[in-house]
Amino acid sequence: MTEDSSSRPPTPPAATPPVGAQASGVPSRRAKPRSRDELRAQVQATRADFERQVQVRKAQLDATNERIAARTGRNLILAIVIGVAVGAVVVVSLIFIKQLFLVFGIAMIGFAAFELAQAFRGSGRRVPRIPTVASAIGIVPAAFYLHAGGQLVALSAGIVLVVLWRLVELVVPAGRAGPKALGLDLLWSVFVQLYVTLLGSFVILLLAEDGGEWWVLAFLILVVSVDTGAYVSGLSWGKHPMAPTISPKKTWEGFAGATAAAIIAGILLSVFMIGEPWWFGILFGVVVLLTATAGDLAESLIKRDLGIKDMSSWLPGHGGFLDRLDSILPSAAVTYVLFLIFR
Repeated sequence: MTEDSSSRPPTPPAATPPVGAQASGVPSRRAKPRSRDELRAQVQATRADFERQVQVRKAQLDATNERIAARTGRNLILAIVIGVAVGAVVVVSLIFIKQLFLVFGIAMIGFAAFELAQAFRGSGRRVPRIPTVASAIGIVPAAFYLHAGGQLVALSAGIVLVVLWRLVELVVPAGRAGPKALGLDLLWSVFVQLYVTLLGSFVILLLAEDGGEWWVLAFLILVVSVDTGAYVSGLSWGKHPMAPTISPKKTWEGFAGATAAAIIAGILLSVFMIGEPWWFGILFGVVVLLTATAGDLAESLIKRDLGIKDMSSWLPGHGGFLDRLDSILPSAAVTYVLFLIFR
């Protein structure tokens, strides 16, 4: 008996393979690893492109920094970083607890005195280092707590100490010298005391006065403004050397920029920081401009005579401690005089 086709169970439809499987004949589960490989390759390509861009930017920055260093003689990036760090220490110590500035002052004056003594010794002059540094350190608390009288006593004691130390060294064969050489040793030993120790102590004398911390901060900002104005304008437009035999990189264009920066900063600091009239700011700015420039040129002359570029390499981008204090030392003395006259 023939079976009726209507009574047969319906044949299930065949499963439709995925599009990828129809095209390649490979099961669809094998398409996922290929997608992951493509994603990984794309990520690697993106990272490689990013690294190439970083290398290009770094090369451009290094080239720019090298051009600036070749023209100005300093590593600009390191100079900025160290300058900001030192500036932060100065501002915090002066504003909150000015006695903390004594620690900073001891370090700066002590290292600067050691650098200059070491530089003279490198040129053949036997300047005693231990008494030189001890005298520079000792004048800081003496000037702060005993004021001008303590400054004078500490300075006199320091000069006597370095002279006697050098005379005692004559007993040792290595320290013996003829009358002329001994006279030069004593001369430069006293010079270090007058140049670094005495001038540096005027910062401490000013700090010890009532409200003196604001004057210290003001004249330090003013010196930085002079240096920055000269640096920027000299780098941008400097063509005419100011003192080619002493400091070839200093130009009259840089001095003009320093003058503008000094007057503007002087007026602002006088009115808003130390409570003086605007016209005093002009006087303040011009005086510090002259002393800062003279101090910078004087230290450049010393280094040229000694045949060195920097006093040391302890402050990358700046040279040594004395290289940063050259403009500050004479400016501190005149600022103290202005304080006594006008306050």
